[in-house]
Amino acid sequence: MTVTVVSYGVGNIGALATMYKRMSIATRFATTPAEIEDATHIILPGVGGFDDAMNRLNASGMREALDAVAARGRVPILGICVGMQMLAESSEEGQARGLAWVPGRVRHFESTGRMDGLPLPHMGWNDVTPQPAAPLFAGLEQDARFYFLHSFHFECQDAADVAAEANYGGRFTASVRRGCIYGMQGHPEKSHHWGAALLRNFSQLEA
Repeated sequence: MTVTVVSYGVGNIGALATMYKRMSIATRFATTPAEIEDATHIILPGVGGFDDAMNRLNASGMREALDAVAARGRVPILGICVGMQMLAESSEEGQARGLAWVPGRVRHFESTGRMDGLPLPHMGWNDVTPQPAAPLFAGLEQDARFYFLHSFHFECQDAADVAAEANYGGRFTASVRRGCIYGMQGHPEKSHHWGAALLRNFSQLEA
């Protein structure tokens, strides 16, 4: 099994490859539509701003291939950090349209009105509570902790798409799942054995 990491100029792709190498799981970096179309597992990484990430993906030449693979629903896809936010329809951070694979929008933490002086971005370790039988979190049902760095959070249109939650000024969506589309707001590549377990689980998913 080989995990394909989308290389479009955004995201910690080297850290992801290093973590998979430690687990003896093969990875490759995709830079062409053909490498997307024949992938068995795809990771869409992302850091920085929503609009910049979307614009870079749209300019990469791989957007249409990703949309086609997602629409067929036979290949697990994992968006990480901004890569998860890109799964939404839109973001308060910018004007670009998202991928719209998971109905919802991305909102600033201050939009909740519950921050009460908490610092932003939300940065550091936080407990994550998965939904029962969430496949991405197999073996992580208790005491799972992940590293976060973000000021915006995914607001699902359908609560059934929430795969895990965390708390920062109130509950927020830490992970989404819709069919074979998955997202993780935290950084598994920075989250020690919890992150390694999540990435291993993803590599073993079947559509």
